[in-house]
Amino acid sequence: MVKTQHLDEKWIKASILGTIWAASEIVLGSFLHNLRIPFSGNILTAIALIILISASYKWNENGLFWRAGIICALLKTMSPSAVIFGPMVAILIEAILLELSVRIFGRTMVGFLLGSVLAMSWNLIQKIFNFIIFYGYNIVDVYSNLMQYAERQLHLKFDAVWTPLVLLLIVYALFGIISALIGIHTGRKIAHNPHPIQNLNLTDKTNNSSHLNTGFKYSGYWLVFNIVLIAGSLVLIGRINFAIWVLLVVAISTTWAIRYKRALRQLVRPRLWIFFVVITMVTAFVFTRLQADSKSFYDALFIGIEMNLRAIILIMGFTVLGTELYNPKIREYFARSYFKQLPLAIELSLESLPAMIANTPDLKTIIKNPSLFVHQIMAFADYRLNEINSNASFEQKVFIITGKVGQGKTTCIINLIEKFRSKNISVSGIYTSRIMEKEKTTGYNVVDISTGKSSMFLRKNGSLHQKKIGKFYIYNEGILAGNNGIQKNQSQITIVDEVGKLELSEGGWSNSLEKLMANFKSYLILSVREETLTDVIKKYRLKPQTIINLSGKNCTDFYSKVISEINK
Repeated sequence: MVKTQHLDEKWIKASILGTIWAASEIVLGSFLHNLRIPFSGNILTAIALIILISASYKWNENGLFWRAGIICALLKTMSPSAVIFGPMVAILIEAILLELSVRIFGRTMVGFLLGSVLAMSWNLIQKIFNFIIFYGYNIVDVYSNLMQYAERQLHLKFDAVWTPLVLLLIVYALFGIISALIGIHTGRKIAHNPHPIQNLNLTDKTNNSSHLNTGFKYSGYWLVFNIVLIAGSLVLIGRINFAIWVLLVVAISTTWAIRYKRALRQLVRPRLWIFFVVITMVTAFVFTRLQADSKSFYDALFIGIEMNLRAIILIMGFTVLGTELYNPKIREYFARSYFKQLPLAIELSLESLPAMIANTPDLKTIIKNPSLFVHQIMAFADYRLNEINSNASFEQKVFIITGKVGQGKTTCIINLIEKFRSKNISVSGIYTSRIMEKEKTTGYNVVDISTGKSSMFLRKNGSLHQKKIGKFYIYNEGILAGNNGIQKNQSQITIVDEVGKLELSEGGWSNSLEKLMANFKSYLILSVREETLTDVIKKYRLKPQTIINLSGKNCTDFYSKVISEINK
């Protein structure tokens, strides 16, 4: 359970709404796109608008919409699709447009209608922007020439260039108006006649699939390098020999395909290559037959190929940037900024997402009775809010032993274990034991407190393929045994010895500590070296009950403080 006592209620509510929105995107989005249903993006946006507007009749805090949009956009990274950057941008801007309209005109029919129209219309605007960004301004020339050609062939007396866009915009606006009206109608019904929870799965709230721990090695250098590659390749278009530029694009694409699986998936999509052939041929036709200053066929063909290669660079480029931007260090930056509550809200959403997905009905059910669906999902949202608030009443007690190397932190822990057991207080977790040869430290073992089993952890001797920390080689059997010992967590007190540099770099017991500190029903004792104490507290957002430095106080004082807290 996430430490919700550090989250204000606005972020908790936004987390719930964002999770509902993300569940509909993940479940229904895959269904709609797989069936190639027209206007699938509009249908998903309509469902999101109905949920947000309906919810505003129960939860009327300002800022819920844009917060829910951020959370939904970030949860979109859990989607199996390689195309996530564009949808993430769309989700965020739709939420902001709805928020702005409601801020200006209030929670009125005008505010909701205008906000829905703007949010829905953004789908069309973003598609136009995408084409221009991906293919360059040449795509505008191709489109306008084709429309003028159609105008001449059909003997039309009006400007046909804008007609398809205006008609599409009207259709999108109608989608927005209908969504707002359904949301307003449903929201009013919810406000006056709360609907009980029926046929909802309220048990599956644990997210056991950690999409964050994929083994991918994030790199700030790669993030900067990728930006340079994208910008550099676009700047060089038309400035260097065409053949050299093509080779450059191939080299960049190959590099990305090797490092990033999502980028590779972009290259194998049939739709990409169908677009490649179609746009190349259409461009050649337009520039050789329809323009006043007609080019040679080969020149026109090169323009079409150039447009497509530019699109490949940008499509793959946005994919790799989206991957690198999920770097834990970047998330840590947000944790220290105005969005410091965002990481906790995301953790809360990840807990709720499986249950939300399980309770999202199929599209046929939603279309048949959207009012009942929103009633049910808002009832579940209320249930989830009450559950979160009730779980926030217990604040985890964290105690920290600190000091320099060799000052007796582990010895203190061993003494504490004996004293706790003498009081019939259950203890679990791990501590490290030093391996000595001829009065010199040659390594460390990790000891499971519950079983007493010792496993090889650090040694001065190792092989080249092993990771190191300082002068010691790290043994996987110790890492595995340590994480298993921490994750048992069925005792009154859990002890974790030597939390430090490994955990700060996402290694060691880092993942197990994250899971452990989500449990509010355990007392936690950490041993942390003095030089890493501040960083450990910051990383895990700790509020220690007691910190004792063994250089100034003894272990007995620490034991007394822990016992007094347990006996309160």
